Amino acid sequence: MITSVLVANRGEIACRVVRTCRELGIRTVAVHSDADANALHARVADTAVRLPGSAPADTYLRGDLIVKAALAAGADAVHPGYGFLSENAGFARAVQDAGLVWIGPPPEAIEAMASKTRAKELLGIEPLREVTEADLPVLVKAAAGGGGRGMRVVRHLADLDAELAAARAEATSAFGDGEVFVEPYVEGGRHVEVQVLADTHGTVWALGTRDCSLQRRHQKVIEEAPAPGLPAALDEEVRALAVRAARAVGYAGAGTVEFLVAGDRAHFLEMNTRLQVEHPVTEAVFGVDLVAEQIRVAEGHALADDPPHARGHAVEARLYAEDPARDWAPQTGRLHRLAVPDAVRLDTGYADGDDIGVHYDPMLAKVVTHAPTRAEAIRKLAAALDRAVIHGPVTNRDLLVRSLRHPEFTAARMDTGFYDRHLPGLTEPAPDPHAALAAALADAHGRSRFGGWRNVPSQPQTKRYLMAGEEHEARYRHARQGLEADGVRVVHADAHLVILDVDGVERRFEVSRYGDRVYVNTTALTALPRFPDPTAQHAPGSLLAPMPGTVVRVADGLTAGTPVKEGEPLLWLEAMKMQHKITAPVTGTLTSLPVSAGQQVEPGMLLAVVQQT
Repeated sequence: MITSVLVANRGEIACRVVRTCRELGIRTVAVHSDADANALHARVADTAVRLPGSAPADTYLRGDLIVKAALAAGADAVHPGYGFLSENAGFARAVQDAGLVWIGPPPEAIEAMASKTRAKELLGIEPLREVTEADLPVLVKAAAGGGGRGMRVVRHLADLDAELAAARAEATSAFGDGEVFVEPYVEGGRHVEVQVLADTHGTVWALGTRDCSLQRRHQKVIEEAPAPGLPAALDEEVRALAVRAARAVGYAGAGTVEFLVAGDRAHFLEMNTRLQVEHPVTEAVFGVDLVAEQIRVAEGHALADDPPHARGHAVEARLYAEDPARDWAPQTGRLHRLAVPDAVRLDTGYADGDDIGVHYDPMLAKVVTHAPTRAEAIRKLAAALDRAVIHGPVTNRDLLVRSLRHPEFTAARMDTGFYDRHLPGLTEPAPDPHAALAAALADAHGRSRFGGWRNVPSQPQTKRYLMAGEEHEARYRHARQGLEADGVRVVHADAHLVILDVDGVERRFEVSRYGDRVYVNTTALTALPRFPDPTAQHAPGSLLAPMPGTVVRVADGLTAGTPVKEGEPLLWLEAMKMQHKITAPVTGTLTSLPVSAGQQVEPGMLLAVVQQT
């Protein structure tokens, strides 16, 4: 019987495994990099072991260090979570060779399925060996790992070599394996998958389907179970094929078989020999704890002959620290507060006051709802996210709410091109017209009418805020009876709550402030100084770092004085395990290139200057 588990991972999945182990009476051991020294997963485990360094290649991808940590901490089993080494057969063998229990499938099954190229060959599906114009568009894909890393859609043959190189680099950074392959890219398909659970006694469960079609950068954003609207015959086909794939490799534990569904056909994508990020929706629908089942299977217990019955519908949204309106740029900084209504499930690796760094995936949390019907589950999740308190870096929260309420999604007519079609509308700023006034009134609370700038009572005071990329000015007055503003009646104002009567309707604004950053309900504002900083100027054509990260590559031969064309790649930044291409904004001449490969940059740092010709 397992008594102590080392979780070879970080963030929300490590916290989620720790939670189940605690419920089962099992001690837990966390591992952490230097960047994660104070991370939540290291705090909630019973004990923790340091992995020196911060980069994944030096820490969470070092199987030898993780096995040593397990032995040193007295663990008798290892749970890999997902990502990192979860689909690494060599790591699984190293765990077993050390006399530890591996909470995962047999290494042979990992070898057969963890490489997408070998998995396709096992099922008789050949990748593209030679790509021609007739094959376009194609998808470049990492053979190991997942999560959208190492994936590129190629629509022009001239771009293939560059995208292959970028995919290899990204896959090497994320998984320690740079193998990539090419397959046809199916336009307008739905991403459907089947959750399997198998024991060592020959029983394999197919725990229904999931739809994960809403994706950005080939990484899932919103998932649900069961997949809506699948014809009965197709539903039966994908579940049967998933069971057949599991049996073909002698699978044991939890795994996922993924398909791209177009029309009435299902195209096999891959089998993930691990737990998936979206596993909570299956848990909600089937009333199981998949981590607990993984542990029981690893202990040798048999599954029941038949899986439990499904009930209702579940939806999950991934909350990311990223800006969808700026090419999904990851965001860093202090997470001051994260709270969602109690009626939903929140899986997170962060707590209030934690810092979001540059080294790892920008996912903050998963928010999950379950209800008798799909419509109810969607409504419940959208409302929960709408009311969530998120104070910190920019997130995709507004995008999630709008996506869940989009008619294409509510009618279950979505596909993997959803964001390609709808992103501009889903990210259109919609600032609250009274947020800046509420922030100013809260800031002015307690000041007498003779304070501040000592204006006469009839002269309004002003305060400026940056909101949704635009400057907003709030005007108010200190009157004998209190604060006043044009067009509304101030019912109440203190440092944390402002109530305004707008056309006879009282609206409440909860206000929180962290330095110059102000949050009014769900709207974020930045208080601007009364006088702008005259030194904060950049030359026309300046390209500034959109995020913190590392310059991993500069275009060949690029130096000051080089002519460039609009859209031409200049350099590549890596942040949170993803590479981001920085391109020339106009056709002209590169007049300045103050950065070089390997250099760390911060948001707003000058990367290059292109003078238009």
